[in-house]
Order: sequence, then structure tokens, then C-alpha cells
Amino acid sequence: MHPLIAPERVLPTLNADGTRNRIRPRLYQGPLLSKRRWVAWALVVLFVGLPFVKIGGKPAIFLDVVHREFSLFGHTFLATDGVLLMLLMLTIFAAVFWTTALVGRAWCGWGCPQTVYMEFLFRPIERLFEGKREAQLALDKRGMSARRALKNLVFLGLSFVLANVFLSYFVGTQALLSWITEPPAKHLAGFSVVAVTTGLVFFDFAYFREQMCTVICPYARLQSVLLDRSSLVVGYDVKRGEPRSKGKQKPGNGDCIDCQACVVACPTGIDIRQGLQLECIACAQCIDACDSIMTRIHKPLGLIRYAAQDTLESGKKAPLLRPRVVIYSILLLGLLGILTSALLVKPGVEVTILRGIGAPFTESGQQVVNQIRIKVRNRSGAAQRYHVELADLSSAQLISPEDPLPVAAGEQRTTSVFVLAPKGVFSRGGRAVHFRVSDGHGYRADFPYELLGPEGP
Repeated sequence: MHPLIAPERVLPTLNADGTRNRIRPRLYQGPLLSKRRWVAWALVVLFVGLPFVKIGGKPAIFLDVVHREFSLFGHTFLATDGVLLMLLMLTIFAAVFWTTALVGRAWCGWGCPQTVYMEFLFRPIERLFEGKREAQLALDKRGMSARRALKNLVFLGLSFVLANVFLSYFVGTQALLSWITEPPAKHLAGFSVVAVTTGLVFFDFAYFREQMCTVICPYARLQSVLLDRSSLVVGYDVKRGEPRSKGKQKPGNGDCIDCQACVVACPTGIDIRQGLQLECIACAQCIDACDSIMTRIHKPLGLIRYAAQDTLESGKKAPLLRPRVVIYSILLLGLLGILTSALLVKPGVEVTILRGIGAPFTESGQQVVNQIRIKVRNRSGAAQRYHVELADLSSAQLISPEDPLPVAAGEQRTTSVFVLAPKGVFSRGGRAVHFRVSDGHGYRADFPYELLGPEGP
């Protein structure tokens, strides 16, 4: 054997000589496939529709990276909301840990956009143009054909649509519409982003496919620490299936007739009978395949089924409440409670007080003049007018060119104010004061600031 050729296949997506093994799964109809199809199309509607759904005047999900503003279901997170963003990320991670501990990689097989689009959008189109598994394998040997070229053309158009759906979460539907409908020269940067994203989506679903789940996505590699032997996984009942018969059932053998239906149905190319593997996305296609064979040979269903590893080995029902699940549940509920409380007490306005540009202060006779910049971001859903005043130091005078300051919903404005204070109020070059900002509708807050002045005698 050549020293560079492995004695057996190392990965399902690679042949022994290192070339790509293209997975062409056979489709087996079954109850789980029907349920997954309903879930998938509901999710497609959700994925496409969310950017158009408005909550509080903003899209339900809008990740404005350029302006560092993130809107999630009516709540807006800014780059300055470090604590809130940290709580949100920790809550998402805790939810992933909790879900995985209970139902394994059900998200991968049932809800992930990669699986949803691949199995219920791109593969059906591929079968429409190229036929079933055997016809696709024959085309692989012959190379490019008119049918495959036409399929790729449809894939490219579909990739363009999905690229726009993906980008709508980051640039908004209005900006995206202008990129699409106006001449490319007017939005060269936007046109380039759409073109590159379309190319990446096409590469993913037309060529890379299952390797996105097994090579790129880190979730598969986290299974070993997120799962335990009581987590729900797709598994093969070894006690019932072994020893296998070859083609036909023989007395004394198990129920598995080694028909390979579970293998050819797997979209990642694994043999589930070898146990839980990194590549398994818990899509249940092998379950429908095996059940169809069990029906033909008049054997009970469930030789391959959703079950815990301990259940498959011992036959006993796996406990739902166990240390891992309890800890994750407490952690998730705690984080949800803290995040909810933080969102409820979050003010509807964000105020930042900065020193003016130029000299720290100027003197005019017996008066010391400080220029201060006040940034006001209106985080509420309606336009507001903000009044700025000095909460203390009655001997000082506040001059504001625009008072009250109007700020539109979700916008930020900066105004400059001037504080004139007698020289006698300063000690060691400074004087602590408080600016009070109010909107006339219940919001009022004081912000500390130190005026600068002469050192004194």
C-alpha cells in the first residue's frame, strides 16, 4: 500500500487517498421526516420574516455592527452596555448547555439554518434536476452535465436570495433594498458585500455542505463535555441488532440485516451502528430508514431510535433530573432573572458628559467659563425633549444654546453648554457639581462633573 494512503477511511467526507467523498444521501419517507419538514418550513418563514417584523419601531432582530447597536425583540443594546451584553451572551451559552444536556444535538438536526436549508431546500432541488442517489452518483463519475449546470444556476439564484436574507439582519431591509434596486456604481461597497456573501452561500450549499457541520462548526467538538450518558441522542440498539445477518434474517442473529439503509440515508456519511460520533447531527434520517426496513421484515420499530446511551445499553429509562441538568437549569434561570431585571431597570436615556474642545476653562473678569459637551441618546420609542440644569452651586450660571434639547427616538444628539462660576468657588483648581437631566415625563437623573478653574491664591 502507498505510504500516503490510509488503510481505511479516516473521515466520512474523505476517501482513503484523501480525496473528497461526496455524500449523496438516499431519502426515506417517514414520520420523523414529515415532522422535520413542517418544522423546517416554519423556520424558513421565521428566518425570512424576522427582519421585516417591527417591535418598538425597530426590526425584531437587527445587528447593526457599523453603529455598534443591536436590537433584539424590542430591546436595544449599545456598545456601552457591556454588562447587559455579557449577561445576554452568558444566557445564550447556558441555554445551549441546558438544551444539549437534555436533547443532544437536536438543534443541529431540526433547527440549524445549515440543516434546514440544505435538507429541505437545496437537496430537494438537486433531486429534482439530477434524480435520486444512484443517478447523482452516476453524474459524479461523468462530471458536469447540462442538468447539473442548470441546477447550479438555480442554486446561484437561491444563494443570492439567502445572502440577502442573511445581510438583512446586519444592514436592515431598507438599506438592502436600495443596494438591490439602485445601480451598483451608486452602492459599490454594498454591491460587493452582496456579491461576496452570495458566493459564500453558493460555495457552502453547492460544494462544502456537510463539512460545515463536521469541520467548521465547533459545536460538534463540544459534545464530549456537554453530553452525558443520559442525554437524548440517536443511537443503535446493539443488544437487539447484533449479531447482524447479511441480507436475510437468520435464526439466532439480531434484527439488523446489514442492509446499509442507515448509512446511505445519513447526510454526513456515518454508520450510526458504530456508536455516537462527532459527525452525527441527530437529524433522525437513519431512524426513518431503519424503521422502513423493519416494517418490511416484520420486526418491531426502533432498532435505531432517539434514546440515551444508558437506556440503549441497560434498557432502563434515563433520569431526567440529574446533576448536570439541575446545575444548568439553575444557572439558566438565574441568568434569565438577572438579565430581565437589568432590562427592566435600564433607563430610557443614556447621558455622557464630556469636557469641551480647546482650553479647559477661560476667565472673564471674576467669572470662570467652562465649556461642556453633553451627549444624549434617546433609547425610548418616542421623541423626547431633555432639559439640562445645574443641580447645585446656585452662584453659577448655566447657558444652554438649545434648551430643551429635542432628540428623536433611537437617535443621539450632542449639545454644548457653558457654566459661568465665580472664581471664589474653586479650590485647588476644581469644583464638583452635578448636572441634572430630565425629560418632563418622569425621567430625572443627576450626573457628577468637576468644573476646572484657577488654582487660587
